[in-house]
Amino acid sequence: MSEYRDYIVRATAANAQVRAFACSTKNLVERGRQIHGTSPIMTAALGRLLSAGCMMGSMMKSDKDLLTLQIKGMGAGKGLTVTADSLGNVKGYVEEPIVILPPNAKGKLDVAGAIGPGTLRVIKDLGLKEPYIGQTELQTSEIAEDLTYYFATSEQVPSSVGLGVLMEKDNTVKQAGGFIVQLMPFTEDRVIDQLESNLAKISSVTAMLDAGMSPEQMLELLLEGLDMNIADTLPCAYTCNCSRERVEKAIISVGKVDIQSMIEDGEPIEVNCQFCDEHYVFSVEDLERMYRRALK
Repeated sequence: MSEYRDYIVRATAANAQVRAFACSTKNLVERGRQIHGTSPIMTAALGRLLSAGCMMGSMMKSDKDLLTLQIKGMGAGKGLTVTADSLGNVKGYVEEPIVILPPNAKGKLDVAGAIGPGTLRVIKDLGLKEPYIGQTELQTSEIAEDLTYYFATSEQVPSSVGLGVLMEKDNTVKQAGGFIVQLMPFTEDRVIDQLESNLAKISSVTAMLDAGMSPEQMLELLLEGLDMNIADTLPCAYTCNCSRERVEKAIISVGKVDIQSMIEDGEPIEVNCQFCDEHYVFSVEDLERMYRRALK
């Protein structure tokens, strides 16, 4: 494992008029790349969404709360899904792991071209009867700007989101991370002006990552002159909680008619986890046992 540490920093500034998050996610993004065998463009897309997911997950209150970010696009990449909890655990997958396109006009990986026009859905399962679902149209398909737009329109929280993934020449992940800065309803004009001035001085998240900046150093730049106070730090990791038992429950939930059909085929079935590519094989005897449970 790399000595590079994945973690989230949570901070406030200007007497809690501003709240901010920053993360370094090199290891977990590389883990996602290894699991899914993504091309550099899709590594960048998934890495950006994983970074956003772990920061947005850390905004939730309960250990049992779950956040899901879904992007559906008309480009070759088709879509991405990321799920995160409030404890820094995050996982995700892409619908098309191998997408190869020429660099964009800035000479960068063309994430927007791979995703294309589409929608962003944010689903928060907060333990209530119904999950909260917010949906917005993709504005640029670069992901960070799309989340900035989501926060402003669906949650009415003025925000600035920055996300970045840098690749090595061998297509492994060199650096990954990002930030989210949000204004509270009572933010004074002078604070907004200072924040806008700070943001204008920053060229890109990838430039900060390439300079080897830590999440704390990114926040120091973003919140310069605003009396930043770091609340806490939280480790984050690519974590999948799938298990044979959970997959069994999912099979039982499809109902006895479908299980009976599988039994009649007379062949073992294989179920693959989309998030970690773990393979689970169930024999005909396993299916017969599940069928009996489905009858109860």
